[in-house]
Amino acid sequence: MNFDKIFNQIEEVDPEVFGRMDTRRSAMKEFAGMAGKVAVAAIPLMLGSMFKKAYAGASMRGPLDVLNFALTLEYLESNFYNMGYANSSMIPSVNSAGIGDIVADEASHVKFLQTAITGAGGTPVAQSSFKYDFTAGGTFNDVFTNFDTFLAVAQAFEDTGVRAYKGQAGYLIGTGAILTAALNIHSVEARHASHIRQIRHLRGAMVKPWITLAQTGINSPAVNASYAGEDNITIAGMNLVGINGHSEIDANAVSEAFDEILSTDQVVAIAKNFITQGL
Repeated sequence: MNFDKIFNQIEEVDPEVFGRMDTRRSAMKEFAGMAGKVAVAAIPLMLGSMFKKAYAGASMRGPLDVLNFALTLEYLESNFYNMGYANSSMIPSVNSAGIGDIVADEASHVKFLQTAITGAGGTPVAQSSFKYDFTAGGTFNDVFTNFDTFLAVAQAFEDTGVRAYKGQAGYLIGTGAILTAALNIHSVEARHASHIRQIRHLRGAMVKPWITLAQTGINSPAVNASYAGEDNITIAGMNLVGINGHSEIDANAVSEAFDEILSTDQVVAIAKNFITQGL
């Protein structure tokens, strides 16, 4: 029996699976140790036991769950940008077109997800079921009067969205067009994040177009959860800092090369700072 091939196939379905079990190497070592002590007929039961432990406490989500979850996040972003864009006096003329493009993109994402859910036989979650507080309980009181505050909150939303879509992608394996469309939205969210960060950089914020370690560039701990884990430097069980003798590959470079996932529970906890009803 080719155990390495089995593990490869499992990893194709869920690329994060071995992160849940420490590392791929330790998982295979544990499995090999158990397999040497039992009959071949018991191996499927052993695999089941290992992966039951790996997914302990995790709920397996279907495509409609994922799409409605994504729609909830797109409602949040769309409402936020619509309210900010409506205050034209807040947005400098040089940035108006770019923010307007994001407004249009978010509206398009909402419409697409609603259509996809309906087409798949589901019912889109109603936008009217949510209430929002974009000040996060008073943390960002001037969010729609101070452009820099607006940009800081926008950055947190976009960076969260990128990680959230990546975290949900594994649940859409095998859905074909739905997965492709979700990844397309993911790429647009990444471009939004880069654009917002670039505007902030030009206005003096200490940020790059991408995330470095778990640095937020935002003077508030209220957004820290959106960046938790982004300082990871171990990918697929390997510490990449200085890999193959390349001293120029430091922790900053490694963290900038990868976006870490956010789980459903993590995203919900973040969103609850801004969604006061419906979650």
